[in-house]
Amino acid sequence: MANVTAAQKKYLSWEFGVFFHYGIRTFNHGHHDWDGIHMSAETFLPTDFDPDSWIKTVKSAGAQFAVMTTKHHDGFAMWQSAYSDYSVAQSQWKNGRGDAVGMFTQACHDNDIGCGLYYSPNEWGDRIDFNDKTAADRYYYGQLGELLDGRYGRVDYLWFDGSFPCGYYPAGIIDYVRSLQPDIIIMGHDVCGIGNEDSYVPYDMTNVSRGRFFCLEGDLRMRDSWFWEDNEYTLKSVDELIGMYETGIGRGASMLLNLAPAPNGRLEDADVRRLLEWRDAIKCRYADNCGFDQLVRDGNSYILSYSKEKYQTEIKDTMYLPRVRHIVIKEDVSGGNIVRRWRLYATIPSKYPYADWNFLLCDGYGIGRKRIISVPDIRCPRFRLEITDADGRPEIVAFDAYR
Repeated sequence: MANVTAAQKKYLSWEFGVFFHYGIRTFNHGHHDWDGIHMSAETFLPTDFDPDSWIKTVKSAGAQFAVMTTKHHDGFAMWQSAYSDYSVAQSQWKNGRGDAVGMFTQACHDNDIGCGLYYSPNEWGDRIDFNDKTAADRYYYGQLGELLDGRYGRVDYLWFDGSFPCGYYPAGIIDYVRSLQPDIIIMGHDVCGIGNEDSYVPYDMTNVSRGRFFCLEGDLRMRDSWFWEDNEYTLKSVDELIGMYETGIGRGASMLLNLAPAPNGRLEDADVRRLLEWRDAIKCRYADNCGFDQLVRDGNSYILSYSKEKYQTEIKDTMYLPRVRHIVIKEDVSGGNIVRRWRLYATIPSKYPYADWNFLLCDGYGIGRKRIISVPDIRCPRFRLEITDADGRPEIVAFDAYR
């Protein structure tokens, strides 16, 4: 059994968040990570930068946390950094007095949503010689201090990209960050990416590595770029986003969906429509519970069924059983992920004078906070979850079937 920290428990209370990639790249189209091409700070000039509208929109779509880029690999700081001459202070926006980080964090606090800041520990260019430990320390720790020292209030999540800079010991950085924000969640320490940028959790991935618990996160893009490009034709379809939801959140991870605000500082209408269409489709997909009203534990098996009273008064005959399409199972993860392997059986009723029989629907690895299992349409009065391997005594806290 792995220890789950207070920060991880906070993260596990979140399921869906939104990433906002916005910065100097938004105004310099066609660039890609580490291309090394300089982008003038003067090109950063939003005309209607409005993170409050971003947060209100994504919260209406069910987001529980949000993350914005503060400094990407290009090195452009989205706040008034004393440690950089490449920031909003050198731009024409608000006559060089703007603070995008301050506006974003205020929007998160005002709308009661988890506040996350993205920071790339590494960058291209020659502004900082990362081989000079003194200069690198001053820059790196100095900027982290500016973001986390309290001037922006509570920061719930620090999203490190690419883990920690070469030559740095993570423990020292983590201690420093937590000295400023004791309850903060740290990507690369408390949370682990799933290894791809499509929210597809590998089938056999678990939350425990070398005896240590990690929360899983699947990040993905609404379009085929992280920062804004004129590429509306790459918007993902609702069906594709549903698939990413069911193989991300549906395999125990949180989902972090990127929306790239346009240069003017607003979300694109097409992106917002697709976001809301997708969330409506998810709500519809899991709205029609099949009404199983009895869950019984038998050792390491859980049996989901209709009570005798409900079967006799409401269903009356097997031909009226609802067709099940999705099973959702949740494990108590307060002590880490306990379940390692499982099998799911459906009871197939018989109209003939011999016993009903159990049909193996599927088997798998891990359950975690939420497991979504899609099955062929099946009429079934009973399901049995058989846990075949576990690291301790598992506790299933939810077991539901949907049409």
